Amino acid sequence: MTILKRLTHKRPILLDGATGTELDRRGVNTALPLWSARALLEAPAVLQQIHADYARAGAEVLTANTFRTHRRSLVAAGLGHQAAALTAQAVAVARAAIAEARPGRAVYVAGSQAPLEDCYSPELAPSPAECEAEHAEMAQHLAAAGVDLILVETMNTIREAVAATRAARATGLPVLTSFVCRSDHALFSGERVSDAVRAVASLGVAGVLINCTPSTTIHTPFAELQAAARAQPARLLVTGLYANIGHTNAVTGWTNTADVSPLEYARLATGWLRLGARVIGGCCGTTPAHIAALRVMLD
Repeated sequence: MTILKRLTHKRPILLDGATGTELDRRGVNTALPLWSARALLEAPAVLQQIHADYARAGAEVLTANTFRTHRRSLVAAGLGHQAAALTAQAVAVARAAIAEARPGRAVYVAGSQAPLEDCYSPELAPSPAECEAEHAEMAQHLAAAGVDLILVETMNTIREAVAATRAARATGLPVLTSFVCRSDHALFSGERVSDAVRAVASLGVAGVLINCTPSTTIHTPFAELQAAARAQPARLLVTGLYANIGHTNAVTGWTNTADVSPLEYARLATGWLRLGARVIGGCCGTTPAHIAALRVMLD
């Protein structure tokens, strides 16, 4: 079954949890600017084990470790020339984990297409021309690496979300576009979630989501997203969300906490399903145990 057909089913689909923060939890160096991409160079075996653990926990979609393999992030570490190779390696590691943990089972690989600059600093977003060119290159790298879908995620401005989504759609692959929200439930740019949905819905996305927003408050911007998605003339297959646990820091990018247990996270997710979510998973700070709890709840 293709991922597009799976998205048409009424049964919710389960994404994996955080890779970058789980690498940090397991002792892998995630110092900026490379963050999670450093594991491709220094700890690929640990990365594969994390993917395998998420697959065993019941995730149906593994997100390849490509959040920071676009050229702009790698240039900061003198590795810009390895953008295509590291993106391909990240996808290959995810595929190897599926073969190890769930042989013969339908587990899909999403390519993560992230903001070109800091996720929480919309003022750093490059010019429209730079966004168009750099996201086009990243989308082409993901398609060449053989992902099943592209997850345009943690978008903090509408204009970069549109550029990234347009580039991802040009590959012909299914695309999910996801936005990150601040405490007042707007995008970090200050733009409304409903306006963001309208901007990308016409581009032919398969679905729209909210991610990397606290698990205890994410339901509010998701309710706005859900209402806006239902109002679109172009049919969206799914809406969904995957929340975070913890908080940012300036050294490794994230501080893990145990504020929300796997059981509590699953309890919160039952409310997301009642709001109409068809895609759920975990973002920064979540672990395989959180995904396992979601799997039990869904089953």
